[in-house]
Amino acid sequence: MPHSFGVRARTRHMFSKKFRQHGPIHLSQYLMNIKVGDYVDIFANPSIHKGMPHKFYHGRTGIVFNVTKSAVGIRVNKLVNGRIIEKRIHVRIEHIRRSNFAKEILRRKVENEATKEEARKTGVKVNLKRTPKLPKDGYFIASPGGENVEITTIQPLPFSDLV
Repeated sequence: MPHSFGVRARTRHMFSKKFRQHGPIHLSQYLMNIKVGDYVDIFANPSIHKGMPHKFYHGRTGIVFNVTKSAVGIRVNKLVNGRIIEKRIHVRIEHIRRSNFAKEILRRKVENEATKEEARKTGVKVNLKRTPKLPKDGYFIASPGGENVEITTIQPLPFSDLV
């Protein structure tokens, strides 16, 4: 069989609906309030072929730069030959959903502003960067049976050939 390089090649699971999720789109999807500057996730709805994004953009997050009556223009970053290019694509409203990523950004922004304000008042330098979870601190385990009990160390016997 020849190798296929079509637009929807290798999208067997990507462009298929989940179990018991078939059927028409909810009306709330069409009534979704999207503004310029909002963060949206691109998730292609396989039951609507019009305005479907290319498979590369499925699952990507972008920023809205244009809103029309039935579609939305989105800025998405794409890695091409080692450099990141900002691509501008138009996708119909059925294929996007509001991103929860934006909520996290706004929460951190408000939190950081409050921390900065507190630091200005007290004069203490504050690190606002996110840090990875550090390893747990070391600790000693209390010996079973109390403190006066002698601890027995067990070691394996050296190997000996019994034959």
